Amino acid sequence: MATVAIAGILFDKDGTLLDYVKSWVPVNYELARIAAKGDETLARALLEAGGMDPDTGHVTPDSLLAAGNTVEIAAGMVGAGAPFTVEALTTLFDGLFARSADYAVPVTDLAAFFAGLHARGYRLGVASSDNECSIRETARRFGFDRFLHYVAGYDSGYGVKPEPGMVLGFCAATGLTPEQVAVVGDNNHDMHMGRSAGVGLTIAVLSGTGSRQSLAAASDHCLTDITELEAVL
Repeated sequence: MATVAIAGILFDKDGTLLDYVKSWVPVNYELARIAAKGDETLARALLEAGGMDPDTGHVTPDSLLAAGNTVEIAAGMVGAGAPFTVEALTTLFDGLFARSADYAVPVTDLAAFFAGLHARGYRLGVASSDNECSIRETARRFGFDRFLHYVAGYDSGYGVKPEPGMVLGFCAATGLTPEQVAVVGDNNHDMHMGRSAGVGLTIAVLSGTGSRQSLAAASDHCLTDITELEAVL
C-alpha cells in the first residue's frame, strides 16, 4: 500500500480502458479464424487453447488471450496447430490488433477521464501487451493521446509483462520513483508487473477478464472499473 503520495498512474489498455468483452471477444473469434485459415474445427480448438470458450465467449482470467502479448499468443496458436510460423502469425495478429482500435468500446469517456487526471497533476501512461501502434491509435481515436506522458507496448523495448521494465520506463520518462506510481489493470500480469517494480499501489479493475477472487492476492484495491479510481486516489 502506498506510503508516499501517488503522482503517476500507469494504465493497462484492454480490459482496463477498453471493455474487454465488447472490444476483444469479436477480435478473438477473428484471430482464431485467421490462425486456422478458415478451418472452423481448428479455430474452436485454438480458442480453447487460448483460454476462451468458443460458444460463450468467456475468457479465463490470466489465460493466453487474457494476458498474453502478440508473440506469446501467436506461439500458443502455432503450438496448438495453427499452420503458420510464429513470426508470420505475429505479423498478421499485429495488423488485426491495429485495425481493431476502430471497433474498440471504451469503459467511459476516456478524453474526459484523462483530462480530469491531467488537471490534477498526475503523470499518465499506458502499458499494454498490445503493440505500441495499436495503443497510440486507440489513444488518438478516443482523444486522450495529448494527456499521455508515456506509451509502452510489448514491442517498445521495455520488456513484457509481468516483468517490471514498462513501469521502470514510465519512471524514467516522468522522473518519478516506483513508489510514486499506481498501476491499474485487469489481470495479474499487470499486478505482478507493478509489484515487481515496487510501485506504491496496484489497482485491479473488473472491466476485463479478471475476477475479484483471481485479483485479490496481488492488488491493493479492486474496483468495478476506472470510474471509481479518483475516489481511491
